Amino acid sequence: MQDLKHLTQKKQIPGIRFFGLNRSNRKIKDTDERNGLRLPIPVGKRYEQLKHLLLFLAIVLALTPVCAIVYQKSPSAVRAVAIWLHSHSTPDIKVAEAAKPPDNGSFEAAMRLFDTAVVADGRLTARNGGGDTLLYSIRDDLQKRVHDFMALKQVPFGVFVAIEPSTGRILAMTSYSYVDPQWTQSAFFDLYPMASLFKIITASAALENKKITPETVVEFRGGPYSENPRYWDINPRGNNNRMDVGYALGKSINPVYGRVAGDIVGKSSVMEYVRRFGFNQRLLPGVPVKESKAGEPQSGHALMLMGAGLDHEVKISPLHAAVIMGAIANQGRMMAPSLTDGVVTAAGRQKEGHTPRELRRLVSPETAASLTRMLSNTVTRGTSRHAFHDRRGRPMLGAIDIAAKTGSIDGTDPKGHYSWFAAYAPAHEPRIALVALIINQDRWKIKSSQVGEQALEEFFRH
Repeated sequence: MQDLKHLTQKKQIPGIRFFGLNRSNRKIKDTDERNGLRLPIPVGKRYEQLKHLLLFLAIVLALTPVCAIVYQKSPSAVRAVAIWLHSHSTPDIKVAEAAKPPDNGSFEAAMRLFDTAVVADGRLTARNGGGDTLLYSIRDDLQKRVHDFMALKQVPFGVFVAIEPSTGRILAMTSYSYVDPQWTQSAFFDLYPMASLFKIITASAALENKKITPETVVEFRGGPYSENPRYWDINPRGNNNRMDVGYALGKSINPVYGRVAGDIVGKSSVMEYVRRFGFNQRLLPGVPVKESKAGEPQSGHALMLMGAGLDHEVKISPLHAAVIMGAIANQGRMMAPSLTDGVVTAAGRQKEGHTPRELRRLVSPETAASLTRMLSNTVTRGTSRHAFHDRRGRPMLGAIDIAAKTGSIDGTDPKGHYSWFAAYAPAHEPRIALVALIINQDRWKIKSSQVGEQALEEFFRH
């Protein structure tokens, strides 16, 4: 910052050197020079420059009224000329390439043809108007198993997305509604209350900032599923509940993650990871998905509600949620989702192939490993234990370890009770990441974790 004394100093005027006035100070000897400043007459090259400048200024002054009249009479013509000039200018190639969004137009093209796809030679394909054949990355057996299960249970609203974590290839994307079949058309891309899936973001912010480890014990008051932050603060005289954050994530304990957000991490760090995870921004160019929403909490209790996954205005699409789970499974690297493995021309030549593309890093590999340990509690002894174990307590998928998170909250669009299940497996060598959302109404049909179990059973059946 400048000192105040410098604010009164005269500044040199840019361009004066052209007229020969920007000279160093010297002692004035002539009497005429004391009485006034005389401009030297430019000669030679400077004379030619001055002449050209004056000619240019005269033309500008002459054309200004004409341009104003033309603009008033036909602004569209002016815009057309401006666009033409811009299109014929030479852009900065590096800047243009950096600003250009990734080419993911094939995603929208594949979505438009999705309903016309058929199974050919064991894979899902569709032909466009030009005779090209799109080769989908969808596993038809997985897709059919999940869709048929939701239809059999006549779920009011259900949507499912599965992704290959290391590449972003979409392995399944299906939806079903017994109430409103039209809802299924955009179910993957619309927004719904995120519920306790948000606890993953709270845990990520705390782990990345070295505020907790998976073994950190947090004290709290109130019931484990209390939704009122006024009762969560600890009693300084003791007699508080205590639980480690790993087990609390598997059991989805609201007061623990409310206190982690409000008392351990803080609002600035939570909001930093909200942005890092892709909220309030266009995360997937070329994909017709809505931007996930998460407003900044305006009070300490609002921050606690957000951290615990109880803020109804924090909303996410099933596709975005699946991409997040894929990123955690992929050591923190988020990959761009893709619906196709390639395009084959009518002549049988493959002209496009899938190239995995990293969008961003959500968390470090160390944090991803810690999250995997914490999320594994959900199936072994947490909120999804019953869905993955038989009546004798034996795991239904054998030795396959699963990292998962559930979420449960009421919503209004559509109205009902929202049940989320997000997972990846095998937990330590992930091959699939998935998200299921079931919206039940007055009478419960199934939970989303049951859809997840069906999907994983089919995926690992071979």
